[in-house]
Amino acid sequence: MKAIVIEPNKDLVWKEVETPVLKDGEVLVEVYAAAVNRADLMQRAGQYPPPPGCPD
Repeated sequence: MKAIVIEPNKDLVWKEVETPVLKDGEVLVEVYAAAVNRADLMQRAGQYPPPPGCPD
């Protein structure tokens, strides 16, 4: 399966990874489409504070 992986240099990379083995009570969700918006990119760059109550 494909996933966005955080590399040691903190780059986000689209890579092929092993499909996780599910445990009891877990589900695997197939995502058809996803997006990243400008606020996501700015927050990743440390230029946009997270909303109140959210982790850094």
